[in-house]
Amino acid sequence: MESPLEKARKDPESMKARILIVARKIFGEYGFHGTTTRMIAQEVGIDISTLHYHWGEKKDLYEAVILDINKDLGQSLIDVEKIIHGRPLAERLAIAIDIMTDHLFEHPEISNLILFRYFGKTRHEASLDFSVPEFYRRYRPFHGLTKDAKKVSPRARMKVLAVMNAIYNFISGEEFFRSMTHMDRDTYIVTVKETLKFILIPAFVQQEQKKEQG
Repeated sequence: MESPLEKARKDPESMKARILIVARKIFGEYGFHGTTTRMIAQEVGIDISTLHYHWGEKKDLYEAVILDINKDLGQSLIDVEKIIHGRPLAERLAIAIDIMTDHLFEHPEISNLILFRYFGKTRHEASLDFSVPEFYRRYRPFHGLTKDAKKVSPRARMKVLAVMNAIYNFISGEEFFRSMTHMDRDTYIVTVKETLKFILIPAFVQQEQKKEQG
């Protein structure tokens, strides 16, 4: 039997899908506690009983949103891997940063929800953790962190987290950082990519060179 999320993803024009899209946006803006099902229903233009009919309680809809962004981000990483496979390390990183940053700026709720979950876990959220090992495996080809995707060292995991957090924070903090730097949005996005490349590419390339030399 298909879950409500599977039905929503299968039929993007359905009421379930419409509610899910709005729920992603509002949960991403206000978090679990700051969001009510009434807010979501009003944004969709339906009554609250219709929302509950399609998705059940707030925690059920929230869980679906978390699973949906997990799948969304995971598929994006798979798509990036296909493009960068076999290229030199610096080029892989540059392309990955460009594509992933664009994708996450288009869907800021992904970064917002991930950071909300880092810092605002509740008893309702405890069983909804992201499949972090999957992220390690999917990020690994970008950075050449390990040859064995099933045996990722703690040191490599920290490096993956550094990459993820750098991107997420620039996106979630866009309004604050733009006000500090006096940039329009297009300039900000370009500068974020340049900054990420400036910091991350030399660090990973130097590490790779040291491995080759020693």
